[in-house]
Amino acid sequence: MLHDFARSRARLLPRATFALAALSVAVLAACGGDDDQPVEPTPTTLALERIGGFEGVGAGAAEITAFDAASRRLFVVNGANGTVDVLDLSTPAAPRLVGSIDISSIGAGVNSVAVHAGIVALAIEAPVKTDPGTVAFYNAADLKLLGRVTVGALPDMLAFTPDGRRLLVANEGEPNSYGLPDSVDPEGSISIITVNGGTAPTVATADFRAFNGQEAALRAQGVRIYGPGASAAQDFEPEYIAISEDGRIAYVTLQENNAVAVVDISSATVTAVKPLGFKDHSLAGMGLDASDEDGGTNTNSGTPLARIALQPVKGMYLPDAIARYTVGGQTYLITANEGDARADWPGFNEETRVRAHCSAGLDPTIFPDAANLILDSNLGRLRITSTPNGGTAGKNADGQCTELYSFGARSFSIWNTALTRVYDSGDQLEQRTLALPNVKFNASHDNDTLDGRSASKGPEPEGVVVGRFGSRHFAFIGLERVGGVMVYDVTNPAAPSFVNYLNPRTAATGDRGPEGITLIPAASSPNGKPLLILGHEVSGTTTVLQINLGY
Repeated sequence: MLHDFARSRARLLPRATFALAALSVAVLAACGGDDDQPVEPTPTTLALERIGGFEGVGAGAAEITAFDAASRRLFVVNGANGTVDVLDLSTPAAPRLVGSIDISSIGAGVNSVAVHAGIVALAIEAPVKTDPGTVAFYNAADLKLLGRVTVGALPDMLAFTPDGRRLLVANEGEPNSYGLPDSVDPEGSISIITVNGGTAPTVATADFRAFNGQEAALRAQGVRIYGPGASAAQDFEPEYIAISEDGRIAYVTLQENNAVAVVDISSATVTAVKPLGFKDHSLAGMGLDASDEDGGTNTNSGTPLARIALQPVKGMYLPDAIARYTVGGQTYLITANEGDARADWPGFNEETRVRAHCSAGLDPTIFPDAANLILDSNLGRLRITSTPNGGTAGKNADGQCTELYSFGARSFSIWNTALTRVYDSGDQLEQRTLALPNVKFNASHDNDTLDGRSASKGPEPEGVVVGRFGSRHFAFIGLERVGGVMVYDVTNPAAPSFVNYLNPRTAATGDRGPEGITLIPAASSPNGKPLLILGHEVSGTTTVLQINLGY
């Protein structure tokens, strides 16, 4: 979630530069393909190489990035300064700061940036975050303000339609608190802006008011609506947007609600809210490391140990980023299943641990070996929700827990446009980080502590982009906590294949906390090579990775 780090931004972390890192692995033959003819040769290998970067002022100095090909400028949201850094990317190995965009006269800070054909769009939060925000448009070449328009509360992720005529923004509408005298819980919405060159933008709003009164039916379908006293429109918090190839449909993650909204762009209407269901961590290949004290047997005083195992736990997908791609004439969606808890607002905190929440124990008719399972070396330390949906606690009449729901699925998933899941990466992301020589397993982005994130959300996949090279499609997934980028060949949506994983951090230094990911195709790249740009919110570094293709 884009605001996770902002809540603890005062804790500045050390930065360090480090040597160039490269990783190359042969790409396995894809089992599917696109019916369209490839516009370039199809690679047989794909390698990621760190060729350069830019050191920001510190923690929070690099979050979301966007690139303008004509000016060769990279726009980087600098949360530490509340500005947008403008980097000259003419020489990708040596990005150079050439300016900044100061929005202090418009709002409190920038949450996201997007670029299309020389027009830079910024999502700007109001001084009071529950008030309507602003989207402002700038000229990429000279940074002059072109125009601006008022949108919903807490505007965040921005996405242009493929033709650039419209710009969509996810207005999260987060509350300031729940149930207090000064509580304000604005409605979430999606603003659909007709750009008009940025000088005369107009806006339409896709809201969720039509779903008010349907909360019980939505909950029965699996959509989480659980903010105390919140209507559906207030509870839905749009997070990230993917747009169909023809620019007609938007798919918007409702992260906390474990759902995706479907939006008809031309009419500015939310046509459906689709629940994503739950991941069964007891199934083969779907395990997780559930404890940071699992170096012991049936104890509450264990030590850290990497131990990925099957567990009787359901994972709420709670995706952050979503990406769209088309293969074989069919459209698919990829989600990075980060997970997020409502734990930051006064008056309500759903995040708890198994042993604390299940103080009366686990229901032995549902959980075999319940007495041992609840101990810290097993499930006791795992962070779960106390409110699976609509105020329910998941307990029987004796107060024993009958179900356990953890945050995030520690994976990426592929869905069809009906939001039926066709693939989940299972425990592969955690498994592949086990062998990292440069950082301890499940360390967080602010430390190098073994098992540090095991009881929470593991590697925490947050960002995802998809690129097509020849007839193959590749997904690049950023892991917010342990760091780095996983690459999968997703040409066959039902059976993706792992390609490689690059993590250039060194223990508690280097590039840490990847937030935004920007893919620059070779045709738009300053050096003629496809590039992957990462904004690292914790280290404050903007990193340039070159995608080296072999034929």
